[in-house]
Amino acid sequence: MRIVADENIPLIDQFFGEFGDITRVNGRTMTAADVADADILLVRSVTQVNEALLAGSKVKFVGTATIGEDHIDREYLKSRGVGFASAPGCNAQAVVDYVMSALSVLVDTRGIDFSDLTVGIVGVGNVGLLLRRRLEEMGLSVLAVDPFRDEEDVGELSSLEQVLQADVVTLHTPLEKEGQHPTWHLINETTLNQMKDDACLINASRGAVVDNKALLEHLRTHEDFCAILDVWENEPELDRELLNHCALGTPHIAGYSLDGKMRGTEQVYHGVCEFFGLPVRGKLAQFLPEPGIKRVDFSDQVPMHQALRTAIRASYEIRVDDGVMRSEMRHSKDLKTSFDKLRREYPLRRDTPTLRVGVPARAHDLQDVLEAAGFDVRTR
Repeated sequence: MRIVADENIPLIDQFFGEFGDITRVNGRTMTAADVADADILLVRSVTQVNEALLAGSKVKFVGTATIGEDHIDREYLKSRGVGFASAPGCNAQAVVDYVMSALSVLVDTRGIDFSDLTVGIVGVGNVGLLLRRRLEEMGLSVLAVDPFRDEEDVGELSSLEQVLQADVVTLHTPLEKEGQHPTWHLINETTLNQMKDDACLINASRGAVVDNKALLEHLRTHEDFCAILDVWENEPELDRELLNHCALGTPHIAGYSLDGKMRGTEQVYHGVCEFFGLPVRGKLAQFLPEPGIKRVDFSDQVPMHQALRTAIRASYEIRVDDGVMRSEMRHSKDLKTSFDKLRREYPLRRDTPTLRVGVPARAHDLQDVLEAAGFDVRTR
């Protein structure tokens, strides 16, 4: 079989090499000519998979190593009998780590503790539910809204109007322009004005869930309001002025942990094996290197909130990615090329559970809060 794959999908050779010849292409510039003779097409979110791309091709199976599917015309694939697999939940842990790092910066800049925050979660799927459970176990007050989920599965649900009254509103929805509950520009001039004047908006879902022009105007006129954006309208050509007004900005890398990427590849691999009736041989764990930081130890003299912030940032430090992006965008003459370069050359990052945290056996409260935050706690 011939396989055409986005060049940024990791471990393609390890998982798919036994199936046939692999051709790697730029996912954002992929054309119909690139995929014409392919049996299997493997993409990420930057590739629009539709009739324009696949008409006349030999493609029998499409896999996307991502949670979202808004870049895939599922109905067209179904009409052609093309197999499909995505990777739901593959990078949920990484996105939650991103939000936790963002919150750690927010509490520092505002001189408060985590427990002082009320967090509103819009979308309680794989990411939103994991985030909710982590925050509630840490003792934070959480409001959540999702018209597609049931309370018995995800906990108490509120209205969007209620969620918008939280201190922090974090978005974890797919991008839907149609249907009963569209999310395109869900956060707009009207909904922004329903939020607290000093609220913080975090978007690590899809750029167009937020009306970026309305957000920029809101930030201009509400000096205490802050935004933390990982996704942007019109990616990769984002609004540089909006970035300048954001408290933190990153280049669509919230889910870019090595664990999440590899998990996504593995899930698509399983989909290919099932569709073609092939034996499953790949194992994720054997491909993962050791984390760069393997362990952090605390004494019983460390204040709890200092330990929590330190552990979170040892796992993932959002301010590094923010600084790298601002520097790149400030000097860039081609935002599109610079944005894609930041994503393509993103450094090694591991999920929070790979970091062991040592605490004294008698420090029960510290152990509890670090375990609630997702760390592998070891007592001594």
